[in-house]
Amino acid sequence: MLQTQEELLKILSDIGIEYTNHEHPAVFTVEEAALHHEGIEGVHSKNLFFKDKKKNLFLVVTLADKPIKIKELAKIIGAKSPSFGKPELLMEVLGVIPGAVTPFAAVNIKGQEVTVVLDEEMMKNELLNFHPLVNTATTTITPGDLVKFLEHCHRPPEIILL
Repeated sequence: MLQTQEELLKILSDIGIEYTNHEHPAVFTVEEAALHHEGIEGVHSKNLFFKDKKKNLFLVVTLADKPIKIKELAKIIGAKSPSFGKPELLMEVLGVIPGAVTPFAAVNIKGQEVTVVLDEEMMKNELLNFHPLVNTATTTITPGDLVKFLEHCHRPPEIILL
């Protein structure tokens, strides 16, 4: 069953994760989101959902302003000819629409193997920001709490320098 933003925030509270939630207009790109960063502490993210030719699924989370070359990324994460997951697959696996991809979507993954990859450089920051399953808000948490949440969802991440 897909979680709502409210259910996600309750889960965070229930497992002892402190967060700050910021409502804003809907955003669909990193560039649109940047228009609403004022007053939100911490670094912002870029979240990429891939499927490779062997049907392996990857959720890669890195810094919003970090340039990513897909071929280089594929070698680092062990993906064979990755392509972006189509909107239907995104909804089926992560329960979110394009523009709302987030590591918090791990709460919705049921029955599929998805490798969650977090950028080591991003994880060195004090505060991280992600959409809480919708693209009309941004939720701030610590890197340690992100790992705690992913482990709670049975999706321990791989932390790799991208």
